[in-house]
Amino acid sequence: MAFIGNGPYALVTERGGGMFLVNSTSGAKSAVSGVPTPVVAGQGGLGDIVMAPDTDTSDNRFPIYLSWVEGGNGNTSGAVVARGIFSFDQSKGDGGAISNLSIIWRQDPKVTGTGHFSHRVAIAPDGQHIFISSGERQKGAPAQDMSVNLGKIIRLNLDGSIPADNPFVAQGGITAQIWSYGHRNVLGLAFDDQGRLWASEMGAKGGDEVNLIQRGDNYGWPRASNGSNYDDSDIPDHRAGDGYIAPAAWWNPSISPAGLVYYNSNLFPQWRGSLFSGALSGQALVRLKIEGNALVKADQWPMARIREVEVGPDGALWLLEDANNGRLLKLTPAT
Repeated sequence: MAFIGNGPYALVTERGGGMFLVNSTSGAKSAVSGVPTPVVAGQGGLGDIVMAPDTDTSDNRFPIYLSWVEGGNGNTSGAVVARGIFSFDQSKGDGGAISNLSIIWRQDPKVTGTGHFSHRVAIAPDGQHIFISSGERQKGAPAQDMSVNLGKIIRLNLDGSIPADNPFVAQGGITAQIWSYGHRNVLGLAFDDQGRLWASEMGAKGGDEVNLIQRGDNYGWPRASNGSNYDDSDIPDHRAGDGYIAPAAWWNPSISPAGLVYYNSNLFPQWRGSLFSGALSGQALVRLKIEGNALVKADQWPMARIREVEVGPDGALWLLEDANNGRLLKLTPAT
């Protein structure tokens, strides 16, 4: 979900390939045309949408970034991120259209299976870089393999080229894309008001995490986790001196964090400086208070399976339920 500028409209994607323009005042929604056809299987489908930082509302044409899953040879698949244009004319009353899509990044290699694509996107506060989460596709080992971009967080220039100051740029090739590694399935990316990047990540059986992402660091998967494998075999816990970055917050049992947003608006002044995450298996909205480089688990409100959390232009919190008849919810202070 992404709001279009400071107006009432938002774009909402669905895994099955639908995209809608939603009027956040009236609740009306209209289908968007020109959406690419994704591979829809397991966790794969249409993914994230964010507005490009050079958005110009003067002609109702809005640069966007969009992610989805595409197929490959031999029943393989992988996520992609593309840059394009969303355009709409309010007077026509339709949902507008996507055009000029150009893929700027692909998961490499494409592999079999239908899980852990991640493909979440965030624009850095400097307006010059795009960050992409790339899941390890339930394969484990690729998260530590620097010759592939699975199990990584990627940093690119807005046009998809490699920034000259990336930590592994001297190694060239795919490795030059990598900002951090040792990730399992990052389903939330959010920058705070200090420009720091936070990421919510699903563990295996326990070990769900929120991490403070720093340049060139290794976050341990699958060599370190505060959870266990699904067959109950042990994974070494994070510990001081193991060479891996320990999470700022973690859960055991799992809550399945999905979607992440930093809150710094005035509508809920008591929550300024907090992160909000949805919880899928945990069926909740979770608030984490930032204290330096640490996170404090502040609140957990039982709800439904929450896939996405966003902050609206007026400071309201918006939640997308993960369900066949999922709702878009708006949270404002009680009166």
